[in-house]
Amino acid sequence: MRLREFVYLTLSCSSALVQACGGHSHEVREWTKEELDELERRWGMEWGFSGISTFAHLEYHKCLTTPSELFDIAIIGAPFDTAVSYRPGARFGPRAIRAASARQTSFRGFNPRAHINPYANWAKILDCGDIPVVPVDNAVAAKQMTAAFTELGARSPISPLLSRPRLITLGGDHSLSLPALRAIRELYGPVRVLHFDAHLDTWHPAKYPSYWGSEQARFTHGSMFFLAGEEGLLSNSSAAPNVHAGLRTRLSGVEDWEDDDAQNWVRISADDVDDLGTKGIVESIMGTLGTQDPVYLSVDIDVLDPAFAPGTGTPEPGGWTTRELIRILRGIEGLNLVGADVVEVAPAYQGPGEETALAAAQVVFEILSSMVKRGLSEMGKTGTTEEVKVEDVKDEL
Repeated sequence: MRLREFVYLTLSCSSALVQACGGHSHEVREWTKEELDELERRWGMEWGFSGISTFAHLEYHKCLTTPSELFDIAIIGAPFDTAVSYRPGARFGPRAIRAASARQTSFRGFNPRAHINPYANWAKILDCGDIPVVPVDNAVAAKQMTAAFTELGARSPISPLLSRPRLITLGGDHSLSLPALRAIRELYGPVRVLHFDAHLDTWHPAKYPSYWGSEQARFTHGSMFFLAGEEGLLSNSSAAPNVHAGLRTRLSGVEDWEDDDAQNWVRISADDVDDLGTKGIVESIMGTLGTQDPVYLSVDIDVLDPAFAPGTGTPEPGGWTTRELIRILRGIEGLNLVGADVVEVAPAYQGPGEETALAAAQVVFEILSSMVKRGLSEMGKTGTTEEVKVEDVKDEL
């Protein structure tokens, strides 16, 4: 058979096939609400070990590319760790924290310490995925994170209880707090910060001595609050200081404390819990920050002792227990939180039981509980009397 005859025969058969198929119409079925509800009841339940690994089995949307998906509170990952000074690996933190949150579900999400289920309440909470942070250029990464936080933070919330949605960021190394604060300044102006950490993180960039210094090298996970103060992102009123809690690291010298004082910070050491107890720590924080000023909460998981959180980049012995941190977080639920992050989870260094990521997931749960509970308490103040409707949620075990 010659080539021309073969091509003609092939095209003829193809044409006949198309005509034959075109003779059959495929109607798209329209499902009723009752039918969809029945499918949801039948197949919608997820066990803790099943389903896609979103935080607490929350509904997932890539919010940065789907601006039509509105929310009141967003979980957003920032898988970035190239501004660290010791062990890398926190870029895998968001994934690890999500996996460790698998037993948090709307079906059994009631927080007995807070007396609230944040997943079945007034707030629409989404897992908004991760910011696609470039891992090879810290200057570009900082711009990306700032732009992403600004974009998401400027969205309109669903609930009338909020003027702006709240973001909780899963880190990632601690440097991400600087882009977050840059975005928050656009929405709220300078804010106050509550910083749980073993380290000051207000070090002048020159405290990392190097002959090969550069402008980009100023941006690290230990200098971001210094830079935030320098840029006017934080409260600079002596009557409205910021707070460190859980400090215990080695210093360059007492001048580090002097620099920290000049940047308007109050320090609570890890050892203070022995003398004050968790109640005294709470009273110190609340007495400093109050309940009205907007506060950004930043939790470095290394505030915990390495016995409880070994999976982190710069572990420091002598820290708090997970239970102590949870008790303190519950005690400060009256803060006016406008954003938060949980950072420095580096799962490569944790044990097979995922104790570090589990602690971080619990911290996020406590922060969510506080944000939702604060919203409920604001109902009377704002004159909101209409019933807050809770959307149907999946049954998850």
